[in-house]
Amino acid sequence: MKNSIFSVPFLKSLFFIQNEWHQHGVFFHTLRVVYYTIRAKDFKLIPAAFLHDIGKPFCAFKKDEDDIIHGEYSFTDHEEVSYQIIKNWPFISEFTKNIVRYHYLIRDIKKSKKENFQRYELKKSVWESLDDETREELERFLLYDDLGKGKKRR
Repeated sequence: MKNSIFSVPFLKSLFFIQNEWHQHGVFFHTLRVVYYTIRAKDFKLIPAAFLHDIGKPFCAFKKDEDDIIHGEYSFTDHEEVSYQIIKNWPFISEFTKNIVRYHYLIRDIKKSKKENFQRYELKKSVWESLDDETREELERFLLYDDLGKGKKRR
């Protein structure tokens, strides 16, 4: 799903609201992730902190009745959309591109294990294909991403 930069879902998700797991829109959430990454002096992950959700507003959609009732959005595969945006940028390292592409992988594995076994197997095989250093970096990045979400609203 592609939203234009002037669409309601794009603008609302960027500046105002994402979903029950995020207190802020994508823009402020991103600044918070950058803040926590810098605060931890994890300088290698700063570019990924800025770029990890760049594709989210483009794929914001209302998935189910809960989204409609609460005025929230779903962002299925937003990390792949983010990666597709930056994959050909020559000034971004392959390391950063991989962090952006796989930053949701850990959570996706846990979620899909409960909901969708085929997706779980696919995501698990991607995880197993990554080297140990990348896995460790993704685990640390997940902490900064979680801190950037703020308190749950519901």
